[in-house]
Amino acid sequence: MPRFESIISRIVFLHVVAVVITSVLMSLALSWLLSYATNNIHNKAMEEQAVSVGDHLSVGADGNLELHLPSDLLGLYSQAYGRYSYAVIDEHGRVLFSSLKDNEALFPADSRSGPVEFLQQRRGEATVSGASVRKTIGEDLANRDVLIDDIVSDFYRNVGWITLPILLVLLIADIAIFRRALRPLREASEIAEGIGPARPGVRLPTDEIPREVRPLVSAVNQGLDRLEEGFRAQRDFTADAAHELRTPLSILRTRIDMLEDQTMRNALRQNVEGMAHIVGQLLDIAELDALVIGPDEKADLHSVAAGVAEFVAPLALAQGKDIALLGTTEPVWVKGNPEMLGRAIRNLAENAINHTAAGSTVEFVVEDNGTVSVLDRGPGIGEDERGLIFRRFWRRDRRRPGSTGLGLSIVQRIAELHSASITVENRNPNGARFSLRFAPLKF
Repeated sequence: MPRFESIISRIVFLHVVAVVITSVLMSLALSWLLSYATNNIHNKAMEEQAVSVGDHLSVGADGNLELHLPSDLLGLYSQAYGRYSYAVIDEHGRVLFSSLKDNEALFPADSRSGPVEFLQQRRGEATVSGASVRKTIGEDLANRDVLIDDIVSDFYRNVGWITLPILLVLLIADIAIFRRALRPLREASEIAEGIGPARPGVRLPTDEIPREVRPLVSAVNQGLDRLEEGFRAQRDFTADAAHELRTPLSILRTRIDMLEDQTMRNALRQNVEGMAHIVGQLLDIAELDALVIGPDEKADLHSVAAGVAEFVAPLALAQGKDIALLGTTEPVWVKGNPEMLGRAIRNLAENAINHTAAGSTVEFVVEDNGTVSVLDRGPGIGEDERGLIFRRFWRRDRRRPGSTGLGLSIVQRIAELHSASITVENRNPNGARFSLRFAPLKF
């Protein structure tokens, strides 16, 4: 199909093609219908003429059939006129009366089988057609009368049934035309649905966009460029601020360690550690926004989960809680960055340790289908909270110390970068189960 920059040009071109095709189909259909109507009228006229000849047959005094045609019919069937002929044949195939020379039959005897038959054969250079109603009458098709009024009347009585389907075909063709002409806009809409904070660099295509809409698409792309620049500036600020805060926090931690008051020293150290944790998570967010998973990167989920369990075990034991690593003991290879997967599992583990009850166990479960789960015995997650817990800085209880509301958002971002899914389920009688499902690699 020719390429048009204008949507109007596309629609007009496709509509012209549809009209041409429909016109050809309509012409063929109307030609067939006209021929059908003409044949019906012609056959009906032949039958009526055959019946009229039969009406003038009578039985004579001697018991034989006699044919007395009026003068108008005699002229019609005369050899001088030459356009119409008749023949009367008995049941044995013998010709009783005929307008032809030598008293001939019009059609072979074996061609008549039913009470009413419409026959046709070649006679010399002419085609003869006729109707048999216990008698036969013939006509030279090359000279038959054209009953214009009857044909037109019968044609228009029958043409109505084909008009509606043709209009329906035109409607369907118009729908297809508009769908094809607007397909670039639908494709651009599908691309636009995928644009978001996780994919800020996606832009709408302009090559196939119609000329009338191209300025709007270009303006949208320019707006997306400005938004991406704003996101980049925000990420840079977050990363720079987090880096700049590390040094003052280290200095503050050293000075706190020099305090003589043990109680004051412990309280301040706890506050500083909380601030350091927030700074670390802000750096994680900035790093994740710029992270690209390499095509050859892979990680062993079992090894990563075991490393995280070993790392958080002292924190759990200090709070009177246990750590357990369950599931498969074989390597489970998935495509991904081992360090980032470790951060995701560690955030889930720290969240579980903070919420599980004292004396209970935080479980790590690794399955060979590429799933790693972290289970706790905390209060669980309400149905109304499951759409909120992955938002940045969202916290169920803002008065609770040590909670930043960033951990689960980091987990979700890491899952998105690895094309993984994250699910949340409540345990019976209490507790929650967070599961990360990856596509395992096959070797």
